Amino acid sequence: MSFDFINDRHKKIHFIGIGGISMSGLAEILIENGYKVSGSDVNSSHITDSLKNNGAEIFIGHKANNVDGSDIVVYTAAISKDNPEILKAKELNIPLMDRATFLGEIMKGHKYNVAVAGTHGKTTTTSMLSHIVIKENLDPTILVGGELDIISGNVRTGNSDYFITEACEYKESFLKFYPYIGIILNIDADHLDYYKNIEHIKDTFAKFIKLIPENGYAVINYDDENAREILKHANCNIITYGLKSGTYTARNINYDKNGCAHFDLYKENKKLFSINLNVPGEHNVLNALASICASICLNISQSSIINGLYNFHGTHRRFEIKGVKNNITVIDDYAHHPTEIKATIKTANTYPHKKIFCVFQPHTYTRTLSLFDEFSEAFYGVDTLILADIYSASREKDTGIVSSDMLGNSIRDKGINCLNLHSFCEIAEYLNKHCNEGDIILTVGAGDIYKVGEIFLENY
Repeated sequence: MSFDFINDRHKKIHFIGIGGISMSGLAEILIENGYKVSGSDVNSSHITDSLKNNGAEIFIGHKANNVDGSDIVVYTAAISKDNPEILKAKELNIPLMDRATFLGEIMKGHKYNVAVAGTHGKTTTTSMLSHIVIKENLDPTILVGGELDIISGNVRTGNSDYFITEACEYKESFLKFYPYIGIILNIDADHLDYYKNIEHIKDTFAKFIKLIPENGYAVINYDDENAREILKHANCNIITYGLKSGTYTARNINYDKNGCAHFDLYKENKKLFSINLNVPGEHNVLNALASICASICLNISQSSIINGLYNFHGTHRRFEIKGVKNNITVIDDYAHHPTEIKATIKTANTYPHKKIFCVFQPHTYTRTLSLFDEFSEAFYGVDTLILADIYSASREKDTGIVSSDMLGNSIRDKGINCLNLHSFCEIAEYLNKHCNEGDIILTVGAGDIYKVGEIFLENY
C-alpha cells in the first residue's frame, strides 16, 4: 500500500503526540508500509514502547529539534499553536498536517471506508464491526479508539479496499474523512469547549452525512431524535435501526445472568436471524444493530455477523473486568459523559452484585462545567459514589470556576451517598475498608482513574 500524498517511502513523518490512541494507530500503519516514523509525547507508555520496538524514533518531551529531518509533521487538535515542534516546523517550512486531514488522505486509498460517528459508542461499534469484517476474511485496515484483543492493539494494517475507523466530531475532525458508509450512533451535547450548543453539533453532523456519496450508505439510529433530524441532509442510501423504530430492529431481547443480550433481528416485520452477545447492556444491543446494518451494506454473510458478534468480548476500558479480589469484582469503563455514565451504571446493575462502589473522575473542566447539572443527576443506582479530582487535559487550565468538590456537593444534595477523595491511594484504601464480598468496584472516566482498580487489586 502506498499513499499519493507521500510519494516517497524514504520520507520521514513526525507525529506530535504519538502516544495518543489515534496518532499511534496512524504511525503504526505507516511503519507497516515501510515509511520512516518519528514522534514525541509528554510521557512514555506501553504504546510508545511498542512503536519504538517496531522501528519508530521516539522522543519524550516536546522540543524544537525533534522535527529535524522530517518531511511531514502531523499533530492532533489538542496540540497548542505555540508548541515548540509546531513553531520549528513552520520555521523550517516543513509541511504541517492535522491528524484528521492525514487520516482522510489515507482513506482516499480505499474504496469501502466505514466511518463510525456519534457522541457515544464509537469504539465498541467499531470493534464489533471489526470482528465481523475479519470473520468474513476481508483483510481490513482498522483504526479503533481503544485496545482490541483480536488485533492485539488499536490498529490493524490490511491489504484490501476495506477501511474501518472511528470518526470523532471534536473540532469537526470527521469532516475531513471520505466515508462510503457513515454510521451515526447518536448525537448529544458534548465538546462544548468548541461547539456553541446542540444545534451547532447537529449542523456539523449534517455536514458529515453530506460527505457520503450517492452510492454509499448512511446508517442511522432511528431511536435518537437528533440523529433522525439530520436524515433530510443525506444524498445517499439510508439504513435505519433501533430498539423502538427503524428498518432493522431488535426484538425478543433477553439477558443472561451477566447482563449479556440475546435478541432476534427483524427487518420490518420479518425475522432474519438471532444474535447472542458477550458484552452486557442494552446500549450494546444498539451498537450491535449499527454494526449489523453496516455489515449488510457490505454484503457480509449472516454467519460472519452472528459469529463475529458472538466472539466479541469487549474492548479494553469498556466495561472491562479488571480482576477479582476477595470476591470483589473490579470493573473499569471509559464513560465520561452523563449519558454514558447512566448506561454504564444501568449495565452494572444487571451484573451480579451486592453493592456498587462507583469511583468517578470527571474529565476536563470545560465538560464538567458545561454539563454540571447533568452530571449531578447521572449517578442514581450506585450505593456509594467516590469523586476523584478533575482530570485536566493538556488543552485547558484550572480557572477555579468548577471543581470535583463542587460537583460532590451538588450530588449530595440529590440524596446520593457521595464523598470526595483526592488521591488514588486514598481511594483504594477507602475501598479496601468498606467493600465486602460480592461488591463491585466500578471505576469510571476517560482519564487515568483505572489506576485505582489496579492499586486495589495489587495491594489489598
